[in-house]
Amino acid sequence: MCRQQLDLEFFLIHPGGPFWQRKNEGAWTIPKGLAENSEDLLQTAEREFYEETGIVPCSPFYPLGTARMKSGKIINAWAFEGSWNPEDGIVSNYIDIEFPPRSKKFISIPEADRGEWMKMEKASTMINQAQVIFLERAFEMMRQ
Repeated sequence: MCRQQLDLEFFLIHPGGPFWQRKNEGAWTIPKGLAENSEDLLQTAEREFYEETGIVPCSPFYPLGTARMKSGKIINAWAFEGSWNPEDGIVSNYIDIEFPPRSKKFISIPEADRGEWMKMEKASTMINQAQVIFLERAFEMMRQ
Protein backbone atom coordinates (compact mmCIF):
# COMPACT_ATOMS: atom_id res chain seq x y z
CA MET A 1 0.00 0.00 0.00
CA CYS A 2 1.32 3.42 -0.74
CA ARG A 3 0.73 7.09 0.05
CA GLN A 4 1.71 9.44 -2.74
CA GLN A 5 1.38 13.03 -1.50
CA LEU A 6 -2.19 13.08 -0.10
CA ASP A 7 -3.57 10.40 -2.42
CA LEU A 8 -3.66 6.99 -0.79
CA GLU A 9 -3.57 4.00 -3.11
CA PHE A 10 -3.82 0.33 -2.25
CA PHE A 11 -1.95 -2.43 -4.01
CA LEU A 12 -4.25 -5.42 -4.52
CA ILE A 13 -3.81 -8.69 -6.37
CA HIS A 14 -6.24 -10.78 -8.39
CA PRO A 15 -6.23 -14.55 -7.73
CA GLY A 16 -5.04 -16.74 -10.60
CA GLY A 17 -6.62 -19.83 -12.05
CA PRO A 18 -9.81 -20.81 -13.84
CA PHE A 19 -12.17 -20.24 -10.89
CA TRP A 20 -11.25 -16.53 -10.69
CA GLN A 21 -10.75 -15.96 -14.41
CA ARG A 22 -14.09 -14.19 -14.98
CA LYS A 23 -14.53 -12.76 -11.49
CA ASN A 24 -13.49 -9.20 -10.82
CA GLU A 25 -15.54 -7.14 -8.34
CA GLY A 26 -15.10 -8.60 -4.88
CA ALA A 27 -12.40 -11.02 -6.06
CA TRP A 28 -9.27 -8.94 -5.46
CA THR A 29 -7.33 -9.42 -2.25
CA ILE A 30 -4.30 -8.51 -0.22
CA PRO A 31 -1.45 -11.02 -0.58
CA LYS A 32 -1.87 -13.52 2.26
CA GLY A 33 -1.09 -17.04 3.35
CA LEU A 34 -0.42 -19.45 6.17
CA ALA A 35 2.40 -19.23 8.69
CA GLU A 36 5.02 -21.97 8.39
CA ASN A 37 6.17 -23.79 11.56
CA SER A 38 7.12 -21.18 14.18
CA GLU A 39 7.11 -18.29 11.71
CA ASP A 40 6.13 -14.89 13.09
CA LEU A 41 2.93 -13.44 11.54
CA LEU A 42 4.71 -10.37 10.15
CA GLN A 43 7.39 -12.63 8.62
CA THR A 44 4.57 -14.66 7.06
CA ALA A 45 3.03 -11.50 5.60
CA GLU A 46 6.37 -10.37 4.14
CA ARG A 47 7.09 -13.82 2.66
CA GLU A 48 3.62 -14.21 1.19
CA PHE A 49 3.71 -10.71 -0.31
CA TYR A 50 6.96 -11.57 -2.05
CA GLU A 51 5.82 -15.05 -3.17
CA GLU A 52 2.60 -13.71 -4.68
CA THR A 53 4.01 -10.57 -6.31
CA GLY A 54 7.80 -10.81 -6.64
CA ILE A 55 7.97 -7.47 -4.78
CA VAL A 56 10.06 -7.20 -1.61
CA PRO A 57 8.04 -5.32 1.02
CA CYS A 58 10.00 -2.80 3.08
CA SER A 59 9.59 -1.45 6.58
CA PRO A 60 8.21 0.32 8.40
CA PHE A 61 5.13 -1.89 8.63
CA TYR A 62 1.87 -0.59 10.08
CA PRO A 63 -0.34 -3.19 11.80
CA LEU A 64 -3.93 -3.24 10.53
CA GLY A 65 -5.25 -5.86 12.93
CA THR A 66 -7.34 -8.88 11.98
CA ALA A 67 -10.44 -9.73 9.98
CA ARG A 68 -12.47 -12.93 9.74
CA MET A 69 -13.24 -14.29 6.27
CA LYS A 70 -16.56 -16.02 5.46
CA SER A 71 -14.65 -19.32 5.61
CA GLY A 72 -13.78 -18.58 9.25
CA LYS A 73 -10.11 -17.97 8.43
CA ILE A 74 -8.64 -15.08 10.40
CA ILE A 75 -6.30 -12.76 8.49
CA ASN A 76 -3.66 -10.51 10.06
CA ALA A 77 -2.55 -7.59 7.88
CA TRP A 78 0.04 -4.84 7.72
CA ALA A 79 0.42 -1.82 5.46
CA PHE A 80 3.64 -0.33 4.19
CA GLU A 81 4.63 2.48 1.87
CA GLY A 82 6.20 1.45 -1.39
CA SER A 83 6.24 1.81 -5.13
CA TRP A 84 5.59 -0.52 -8.03
CA ASN A 85 5.42 0.15 -11.74
CA PRO A 86 2.41 -1.61 -13.34
CA GLU A 87 4.47 -2.08 -16.52
CA ASP A 88 6.73 -4.43 -14.53
CA GLY A 89 3.83 -6.77 -13.76
CA ILE A 90 4.02 -9.23 -10.92
CA VAL A 91 5.81 -12.56 -10.53
CA SER A 92 3.72 -15.03 -8.57
CA ASN A 93 4.54 -18.49 -7.31
CA TYR A 94 2.53 -21.38 -8.76
CA ILE A 95 0.32 -23.88 -6.96
CA ASP A 96 -1.26 -27.11 -8.17
CA ILE A 97 -5.04 -27.43 -8.05
CA GLU A 98 -7.43 -30.17 -9.07
CA PHE A 99 -9.25 -28.97 -12.17
CA PRO A 100 -11.90 -29.60 -13.13
CA PRO A 101 -12.96 -30.25 -9.52
CA ARG A 102 -13.06 -33.95 -8.52
CA SER A 103 -11.44 -34.92 -11.86
CA LYS A 104 -8.18 -36.15 -10.29
CA LYS A 105 -6.42 -33.99 -12.90
CA PHE A 106 -4.12 -31.26 -11.66
CA ILE A 107 -3.04 -28.02 -13.26
CA SER A 108 -0.44 -25.51 -12.14
CA ILE A 109 -1.72 -21.94 -11.70
CA PRO A 110 -0.24 -18.68 -10.40
CA GLU A 111 -1.56 -17.70 -6.98
CA ALA A 112 -2.03 -14.21 -8.40
CA ASP A 113 -2.40 -13.29 -12.05
CA ARG A 114 -2.13 -9.50 -11.79
CA GLY A 115 -1.74 -6.59 -9.40
CA GLU A 116 -3.06 -3.06 -9.47
CA TRP A 117 -2.88 0.23 -7.58
CA MET A 118 -6.39 1.35 -6.63
CA LYS A 119 -7.76 4.41 -4.89
CA MET A 120 -10.06 3.83 -1.91
CA GLU A 121 -13.35 3.97 -3.86
CA LYS A 122 -12.29 1.39 -6.43
CA ALA A 123 -10.39 -0.79 -3.95
CA SER A 124 -13.45 -0.98 -1.67
CA THR A 125 -15.49 -2.38 -4.56
CA MET A 126 -12.87 -4.74 -5.96
CA ILE A 127 -11.51 -6.31 -2.74
CA ASN A 128 -13.10 -9.29 -1.02
CA GLN A 129 -15.68 -7.60 1.22
CA ALA A 130 -14.32 -9.24 4.39
CA GLN A 131 -11.05 -7.36 3.75
CA VAL A 132 -12.53 -3.87 3.32
CA ILE A 133 -11.82 -3.29 7.01
CA PHE A 134 -8.08 -3.30 6.23
CA LEU A 135 -8.53 -0.53 3.66
CA GLU A 136 -10.55 1.52 6.13
CA ARG A 137 -8.00 1.06 8.91
CA ALA A 138 -5.08 1.99 6.63
CA PHE A 139 -6.97 5.02 5.32
CA GLU A 140 -7.68 6.25 8.86
CA MET A 141 -4.11 5.58 9.99
CA MET A 142 -2.62 7.59 7.12
CA ARG A 143 -5.02 10.52 7.67
CA GLN A 144 -3.65 11.04 11.18
